[in-house]
Amino acid sequence: MAATTPVPPRPVAPSLWQHPDFLKLWVGDTISQFGSQITFLALPLTAAVLLGATPFEMGLLGTIEFLPFLLISLPAGVWVDRLPRRRLLISGDLVRAVALGTIPAVWFLRSDLLGMPWLYVVAIVGGTATVFFDAAYQAYLPSLVERDQLIEGNQKLELSRSTAQLTGPGIAGAMISFLTAPVTIALDSISFLVSAVAVGLIRKPEPAPEPRPAGERSSFVAEIREGLAVITGSPILRAIAACTSTSNLSTSIALAAFIIFLTRDLGLDAARIGLIFAIGNVGGLVGALIASRVPKLIGTGPAIIGSAAFSTAFLWLNAAATPETAVAVLIFTGMTSQIGNQVYNVNQVSLRQAITPDRLQGRMNASMRFIVWGTIPIGTFVGGILATAIGVRQALFVGSIMALGAFLFVLFSPVRRLKVPPPAWRPGMPEDARPGEGAGAPTEPPPDLTGAPQD
Repeated sequence: MAATTPVPPRPVAPSLWQHPDFLKLWVGDTISQFGSQITFLALPLTAAVLLGATPFEMGLLGTIEFLPFLLISLPAGVWVDRLPRRRLLISGDLVRAVALGTIPAVWFLRSDLLGMPWLYVVAIVGGTATVFFDAAYQAYLPSLVERDQLIEGNQKLELSRSTAQLTGPGIAGAMISFLTAPVTIALDSISFLVSAVAVGLIRKPEPAPEPRPAGERSSFVAEIREGLAVITGSPILRAIAACTSTSNLSTSIALAAFIIFLTRDLGLDAARIGLIFAIGNVGGLVGALIASRVPKLIGTGPAIIGSAAFSTAFLWLNAAATPETAVAVLIFTGMTSQIGNQVYNVNQVSLRQAITPDRLQGRMNASMRFIVWGTIPIGTFVGGILATAIGVRQALFVGSIMALGAFLFVLFSPVRRLKVPPPAWRPGMPEDARPGEGAGAPTEPPPDLTGAPQD
């Protein structure tokens, strides 16, 4: 029998703890996440308590904040693939810092001008900056770290988000009680400035945008269509988009007037709301910690499907809460939904990044945000109308029941057969080469693609 040549083991990328540029990105994001969690309570509480907003006005505020994802995500993706992504990240941080900073400034200088129209302007400006930031952010990470470091990178970033969600609302509730909501928002403005400085200190050269293949059209519309084709042409990305957009639509309907439900129906003050969110968000920390372990135990596809189902399984209990049971019910639903959300987000975002070519990362992420976050303003608008028409508690129940079926899109798709992320697919590939298509869905590690930059 002829001797076989042993196959050398695949090199393992070092831990991101040894990656100074990733650590700068991580530090900046962590600081920003803590500030954002403060505003997560402070902005709607400013509207509901300080300005006496109606359920419809609360729904409209959420609609306006996320409307840019519906209106400009697609062209933003083209610009993210054309321009340096790190520069877009810094610009997004600075714009959000200025927009949020106007709230405490107006409150101190001309408090009579601070009304719902001002909050609407801040929401749409901040939302527009977030569209560019998020599309650039998810496209930038694969150029900063290696392909097999994506799950670790996304896990660390989600861990920061979960830690901020765990401690931020409790801190925010106490600060709002003592300092007022507008003053508390000023801290978030500062956090975006710190994040911009941290990203500005990254020194790893960013790869130049890949040139388009010879003969291909380079019009703006053609590039938008190409980004959408990555999602519509891939059965994996199609299923993820359908699952996430359905979940976002449903939960947005449920939560459009959630702060009003907490303050007026359940009689909770800012301090107790912050404490409930903080304890409930322990689940987010748990989810972020186990997010990379779950796919190792059951596979990438089952991890995505199971976490999608778990994240919405108990939300309907919120509608049954009473002033006596509110604390226990809200903490339980917060913990379970956060565990599911974190496991789902880490694994589906890493899968998306792994199977998309570098030159299409910005448009893929922007197109995905257009689809999955574009349903949020629709949901908040519908939720505000429902809350006005049938009651806040009833609207919460309707949206929560709708959310239960979102996971079916990934369950009945090639995602369920994935053990590990497949190689990158490109528009124009034959059907049998598409990731997760047919009997050839990979169950073993894909070929080593780390020789070429992945984005």
